[in-house]
Amino acid sequence: MHTTLQTLWQETHEGESVRQRLFHVLRQSIIQVVLAPGQALSEKELADTFSVSRQPVREAFIRLSEAGLVEVKPQRGTYVVKISQRAVLEARFVREAVEVAVVRLAAEKGLGSAVLTDLHDLLARQRRCIEPNDNERFYRLDESFHRTLSLGVKQHAAWKVIEEVRAQLDRVRYLSVPHSTPLERLVDQHARIVAAIEARDAQQAEETMALHLREILVSMPDLVRRFPAMFEGQENQRFEEQENPVLKQETIQ
Repeated sequence: MHTTLQTLWQETHEGESVRQRLFHVLRQSIIQVVLAPGQALSEKELADTFSVSRQPVREAFIRLSEAGLVEVKPQRGTYVVKISQRAVLEARFVREAVEVAVVRLAAEKGLGSAVLTDLHDLLARQRRCIEPNDNERFYRLDESFHRTLSLGVKQHAAWKVIEEVRAQLDRVRYLSVPHSTPLERLVDQHARIVAAIEARDAQQAEETMALHLREILVSMPDLVRRFPAMFEGQENQRFEEQENPVLKQETIQ
């Protein structure tokens, strides 16, 4: 199903306030590139789309601006911020530091049987997304996989940090699948992470998670070439400087 503003609105909880629902929908629409980088946003048009007043739209713009997803230009209007390669790389750095620590802890201390069952169930459901190229369903299952790992070792604060930095990463992720990163590769990496945790091999768990989160270093240069209008500036980033031998070996294979 093609994602639209209306479908995202329908997915929100009716029990939430209009302000919260609107912010969530606009945030997701930017992350999922329903609203494209550089696109102008109209308070009136969005208010009409959701049958709300302009006040909650204006408040959503302020929150999105604070999150670095829109830019409010005086006398000119509000625009979706283009994807910053630097911001993406910085967010990836933070997420890797957190999630590598999470899987090391999971491998060292072990995960409960219920958590492992949930992870294997998520892997099976992710594999069912490969054949029909059900990317949107995979995104949700991918988030559930990483959340289950963090909460499985009772690191709730770690997941909050990941949620805070993932917006910039997710915009590239939505572009990379299926344009640059096959779903099968991501699912296989997830499976290897779980296998390393079950084997209580902390080093392998760390290396596999690091490799998994460095997929973006492989896909982003291609995405910049294919979608230059979506990215801020045209400066070339030296992605290879952040690669490690594990990443290089995987790329060669």
